[in-house]
Amino acid sequence: MAASSGYSLSTASNANVTHFNVKSTGPSSSFLSSEEGQSTPYLTGPSAKRSCPLSTSGVDTPQTDANNTSGQLNHSFRSFNRNSRTPKLKRTPRASTPQTDHTTVTGSSATSTNAVSVIVAVVEGRGLARGEIGMASINLKCPELILSQFADTGTYAKVVTKLHILMPLEILMPDTVSEKGKGTKLYNLITENFQNVTLTTVQRKYFNERKGFEYIQQLSAPEISSVFMEVQTKYYCLAASAALLKYFEFVQNSIYAPRSLKVSFQGSDQTAMIDSASASNLELVVNNRDHRSNHCLLGVLNYTKTPGGERRLRSNILEPLVDVDTINIRLDTLQEFLEDEELFFGLKNAISHFLDIDQLLSVLIQIPKQETVQVAEAKITHVIQLKHTLELVAPLRAVLRNCKTALLTAYSTMLEDNRFELILEQIKTVINEDVNYTNGSLNMRTQKCYAVRPNINEFLDIARRAYTEIVDDIAGLVDQVGEKYSLPLRTSFSTARGFYIQMRLEAGVTLPGGQMPTEFIKVTKYKNNYSFTIADLIRMNDRCDEALREIYHMSYVVVCKLLTIVTEHIHCLYKLSDAVSMLDMLLSLANACTVSKYVRPEFTDTLAIKHGRHPILEHIVGQQPVSNNSYISEGSNFIILTGPNMSGKSTYLKQVALCQVMAQIGSFVPAEYASFRIADQIFTRIGVDDDLETNSSTFMVEMKEVAYIIHNVSHRSLIIIDELGRGTSAEEGVGICHAICEFLLNMKAFTLFATHFMELCQLQTLYPNVENQHMQVQHTQAEGSERVLYTYLLSRGQSEERNYGIRAAEMTALPRTIIQQAKAIAAKVNQKLWAKQHSDPDTVRQRAVYHLATRLIQTARNSQLDPDSLRLYVQGLKKQYEDELQIASETAVIYTEE
Repeated sequence: MAASSGYSLSTASNANVTHFNVKSTGPSSSFLSSEEGQSTPYLTGPSAKRSCPLSTSGVDTPQTDANNTSGQLNHSFRSFNRNSRTPKLKRTPRASTPQTDHTTVTGSSATSTNAVSVIVAVVEGRGLARGEIGMASINLKCPELILSQFADTGTYAKVVTKLHILMPLEILMPDTVSEKGKGTKLYNLITENFQNVTLTTVQRKYFNERKGFEYIQQLSAPEISSVFMEVQTKYYCLAASAALLKYFEFVQNSIYAPRSLKVSFQGSDQTAMIDSASASNLELVVNNRDHRSNHCLLGVLNYTKTPGGERRLRSNILEPLVDVDTINIRLDTLQEFLEDEELFFGLKNAISHFLDIDQLLSVLIQIPKQETVQVAEAKITHVIQLKHTLELVAPLRAVLRNCKTALLTAYSTMLEDNRFELILEQIKTVINEDVNYTNGSLNMRTQKCYAVRPNINEFLDIARRAYTEIVDDIAGLVDQVGEKYSLPLRTSFSTARGFYIQMRLEAGVTLPGGQMPTEFIKVTKYKNNYSFTIADLIRMNDRCDEALREIYHMSYVVVCKLLTIVTEHIHCLYKLSDAVSMLDMLLSLANACTVSKYVRPEFTDTLAIKHGRHPILEHIVGQQPVSNNSYISEGSNFIILTGPNMSGKSTYLKQVALCQVMAQIGSFVPAEYASFRIADQIFTRIGVDDDLETNSSTFMVEMKEVAYIIHNVSHRSLIIIDELGRGTSAEEGVGICHAICEFLLNMKAFTLFATHFMELCQLQTLYPNVENQHMQVQHTQAEGSERVLYTYLLSRGQSEERNYGIRAAEMTALPRTIIQQAKAIAAKVNQKLWAKQHSDPDTVRQRAVYHLATRLIQTARNSQLDPDSLRLYVQGLKKQYEDELQIASETAVIYTEE
């Protein structure tokens, strides 16, 4: 090969980020071959030495520096300069990268499975295409390439939100994003929001949409990837995928098998957008006080049994669905689970035995470039795990056989595919039927040793007999030593120590001479338990390990031939993984319904909740908290919420948003009745903290968050704003809040706006779609002083409470003289500010007509009442309209007298 072809990592003298240069002769050569006439190994885990084998077919070769004659990459090139414009960037922490060839897939908690392992490539169009952004991401633990493209309103915000959801280990961008020290808008946003994530620049020419499409054609698994028609005109996500796969191949020293990768396209309009600040405010997946606590929405709903189920639940909470049909299909499934106990518990039991199928598939479609004992042992383990997984298909299929709902029926039909039995039969022709995936290091070691059937390889059978004889000799040796010293010795095993001796001294058993024999070495003691070994046992362990290496090597050769057959049907296993994770998530949601009293939501053009409860608060206290009704419609889509401090305003606002998220992921909600309008975006503005990192005051943080909402809001958004304008003077705060409210109330978005500025309540007299509500409090007399009782109940109208801030101050250690003076000054100010105000009677009449018209339209659209009930409801609307006209008449009299 010419010396010029290959890879190099370099850092220009004035560069601020890593620059990655790749030279390649063609898109297919590096993915499909490594040496002439041989298929390329799929993947190996990262190591200190990184090199690429020479290829006669034109595959790239890594360039090395003068001092690196072994072909090892000089990692000193991956250094970063820092200045005020670029956040601190660190080299990718390779320890976090899973060494997939050595990984054992287990069913452990998903906390470990959600560890950071995602690499993302992002590219933006230039010139007239500025603002059109493509993204490609790949999870090192899951064999799936996810493509996204953003080109509509709020593009930059959606990209940042998507990156927050992915939690990337590393972000790749073209080197043109930061030229001459000036970054693009996208570059600056990413560096500001992801200061602890490595940002690597790649030469722009590797963001090539043509090569990206070729890569997808070569790598995507048949029957599972129907993305060709979707992405063939999505040039920027194709370009991002080209750079990502090339970078992944080089830096990870990894390659995927042809036609083995799951490729999917996720459009920005397929899910609702919840920005990272809103997800944090609502505590969707993390508790803000204690990140280890399960007091968040994910903790409330998470009863999953598999890591894949938990990953899917987390993803759905952060990106709720917007398609009503899909949501209702999920709700139908939950309904069947709740109505059929045998199905619920049977399916729950079947699902609980599955391992992390995604991670298993990820290692199955990869072949190491270096064949070591550890690699061979891991591959044998993976085949045993695959056999275990496929043996669970039949019990799962049996549970689903008589299901009624569309989703469960579809999964049942999918599991009837005879290719599952075909793959299992192929495995059983090579792997012993008695071999199973078990816990325990010695048990699993024995399973791997005897995994391959006898009589397939004569030398393998001889090696296993030798291993068995050595193990028997070890047991005999320990018995002899026990008899020699008259001690209760037994043989134990651990992965780290191999075979060793354990002894437990019960009452009445003494050591010879009162001390351990000198023959016993490496002695450890815990209470009356001793662990040790002897020289002969150490030598036998060495012989045992040598026999095992021979067994693993010969078994590995047989297993690799088997895996070439399995990968031909990999798409079936992808479908199985999808079914298991979805069923696990839905079972988890159904389980949450059995713990608390939840109700199935409906989807209309109105948000109506009867006796709704805060799901996280209910989870914390262990009983039903105070419930409240909520009603927001197109005719009354802007709610101004007032009330004293600590009266429950913030809790109520979060309750509405959390119930909205729960409904849109296909969950039942904590209420007696619930109806929701699908929200395409959920925004929250909660909290009044300064941002020390960006030197932003409370008020500046508020204004940035509100500006983000205003620039990205749509007519189908749900907006939660709590305590806006408190970081500046009262006059400016009222003015800004009033202007923002007028902007938002002219949208059709559903808005809940909590405030202490009582002046804003006058918006109800100006706009018919504004409604005042407040949190009730009661006053009681105790021991000669007035006390405030918080009811946490929501009522119509504005709060009549005054000076509640002073009452809150009374509960602190402030001197009584200061409190009394504050009350006197506040009373004088209130006399000026709260002169009696009346609405124009014509405005009141117009408001009554407007409300009647909007409610009749909603009834015509959504009513499912029988004729008699509908008649009663319409009569109630008429009575309400007449009452509002009566109020208008009374207002007219007062207005005339004044």
